[in-house]
Amino acid sequence: MLLFLTSFGLLAQSITISGKVTTQGEPLPFVNVYLKDTTKGAVTNNDGHYSISNITAGDYTLIVSFTGFKAVHKNVTVSDKPLYLDFDLSATESLDEVVVTGTLKPVSRLESPVPVEVYSPAFLKKNPTPNIFEALQNVNGVRPQLNCNVCNTGDIHINGLEGPYTLVLIDGMPIVSGLSTVYGLSGIPNSLIEQVEVVKGPASSLYGSEAVGGLINIITKLPDYTPKLSADGFITGWGEANLDLGYKAHVGKKTTLLLGANYYNYSNPIDNNNDNFTDVTLQDRISIFQKWDFKRNHNRKLSLAGRYFYEDRWGGEMQWNKNYRGGNTVYGESIYTSRFEFIGNYQLPIKPHVNFQFSYSNHDQNSVYGDMPFLAKQRIGFGQLVWDKTLKNHDLLFGIAARYNYYNDNTTATKKADEITIPSIFVQDEIALSKKQKLLLGARYDYDKRHGAIFTPRMAYRYKPTKDDIFRVNAGTGFRVVNLFTEEHAALTGARDVVIEETLKPEKSYNININYLKKLYTKNGKLFTVDASVWYTHFTNAILPDYDTNPNQIIYDNLNGYATSKGASLNIDAVFASGIKALLGITYQDVSQTENQVTTDQILTEKFSGTWALSYKHYKTNLTLDYTGNLYGPMRLPTLGALDPRSDTSPIWSIQNIQVTFDGLSNFELYAGVKNLLNWTPNKGEPFIIARSHDPFDEDVDYNPDGSVMATPQNPYALTFDPSYVYAPNQGRRLFFGMRFKLD
Repeated sequence: MLLFLTSFGLLAQSITISGKVTTQGEPLPFVNVYLKDTTKGAVTNNDGHYSISNITAGDYTLIVSFTGFKAVHKNVTVSDKPLYLDFDLSATESLDEVVVTGTLKPVSRLESPVPVEVYSPAFLKKNPTPNIFEALQNVNGVRPQLNCNVCNTGDIHINGLEGPYTLVLIDGMPIVSGLSTVYGLSGIPNSLIEQVEVVKGPASSLYGSEAVGGLINIITKLPDYTPKLSADGFITGWGEANLDLGYKAHVGKKTTLLLGANYYNYSNPIDNNNDNFTDVTLQDRISIFQKWDFKRNHNRKLSLAGRYFYEDRWGGEMQWNKNYRGGNTVYGESIYTSRFEFIGNYQLPIKPHVNFQFSYSNHDQNSVYGDMPFLAKQRIGFGQLVWDKTLKNHDLLFGIAARYNYYNDNTTATKKADEITIPSIFVQDEIALSKKQKLLLGARYDYDKRHGAIFTPRMAYRYKPTKDDIFRVNAGTGFRVVNLFTEEHAALTGARDVVIEETLKPEKSYNININYLKKLYTKNGKLFTVDASVWYTHFTNAILPDYDTNPNQIIYDNLNGYATSKGASLNIDAVFASGIKALLGITYQDVSQTENQVTTDQILTEKFSGTWALSYKHYKTNLTLDYTGNLYGPMRLPTLGALDPRSDTSPIWSIQNIQVTFDGLSNFELYAGVKNLLNWTPNKGEPFIIARSHDPFDEDVDYNPDGSVMATPQNPYALTFDPSYVYAPNQGRRLFFGMRFKLD
């Protein structure tokens, strides 16, 4: 009996796991420490200590997790003795990412002399979207801008500058340009993205034309670091359906394949603003991606990737169908887009570190805007050799590049196909002045036979007085050769006449950006990152669409004066001991043009904006709550003359979203939420959004002898059909439900 009681007492005794959790040697309170697949767990106190008691003997997985830090998984065996285990967590979102966009070299974000903002897939998942275009709406200083109320095409603004000033790269290759600037952004699925890097300010010395306002580098996943099988699908209350699929396979011993596919469909015409036009463009889209990674001797790089994208989209009068395509009975805008891309990176088998990077894209567009067809083809080939050489305190980069562009369409502005090859040479020297200071000097020379030699220098300086403080100054020049009809969608839609008053000269810009970054750790477990910038950009030969001189025309010419963009932005990334993570951003900007000593604000450009992403994870229930949103200040809108009853300035408006995610199932995540919580749409308070939506072919419009529109009883406001009065999406509140699956 004594032996039995003794044995029972040993089995029933309280076995304890305890210890301390720190970060960089400092105690970290409010950390979740728990045994996987059990209800046993604890939270660290103010001194970082934890204790889990009443554990029965066995094998467990101990998880130590805290928002903003890398989670630790440790296998433990519990017997008859207490365990004492200490952990030191490292931050995952404190600027330790490796970036390549600012200097064309992999470098720690902290060490880069060029300020680069990095956004991970976790950020994109806070507000699920079917493409990268919509996903960027919660990035401070970056705004997806819709350009047409009918077909809902758009571009991306950085610091208030129009979409054509933003260069979008895929794996560092400038293939999203020209026609795809408007139509190709929606075809990049989020499931393929490893991270998104954003540089604000000119980068023409490294990337050439179009990188005047900034650039966005979409870096796709590496096959070695992706799950074997993944899927992510969601539906919304408006009838949208999106599905992402990913698959990884090993082909032999030295080759890894990543295959991805995205399908998006929206085929439910809705007209909530009662103008007989679809509020949202109907779309049927598929994108297929394939990436090959080859292991070579001496860890030399070789990767190949390709993507095919097809989309059928239309918007217009509710009774429109494909039988009316191109006719003048029922108005519709229908766009068929077929596009394929090829990207490669090959490190030469020689001792010097030389990479050959290349890309090719073919874009075929068949579209009609009412009864006006627009048929266009564009082919872009790009190749560059980059030599990376380190010499004492100099980190040198030399490159030669060539870009081939073929473009043709059926408009009268394109009398024959535009075909040109632009050779380039660039050099960069990153000088380590001391342990705390770096200076980057760079220059690029391009030769365009239409405009001659173009020289674009740059300079960047980084001073790091402490490990948690960084001060950066960037300055440089930029240039942009305008391809009007591939960039300005407003030139194709509506009834305004397009007027090009002169041979357009390349735009030039001069820019300076000052950036300060500060990291703060508190003893009670709070982590803050403060990132502040001020900038100023001066443009000469600026080409901006003039909607004001004649309400029935869009006039394009080189500005007889100058344009400027100046402003300040602030990002705060915070992790609180309560498990709440917050990313807050605010931007104030003044974008204007001065001609004949008269200064006017740029059209469709907000004075200020704010973004936020708040997250809270409750570890015991495996639930995560995400609240995201943006706020935009007033912007000048393109009205059609003095009689137009629509407001010429937008109100302050906001799009807000909420999401709940459950990840308590093995290999699965379930998520649901509400988009546009406030149900805000731009038609509120306006008599109409699309001018003369009841007469899209202007059959009842009369004109004065000078060509201006006459006010009549049938047309009291002297308007023509015009869908360019757009600054925000027409899509109201809607629910969404989704599921993710991952098999490693």
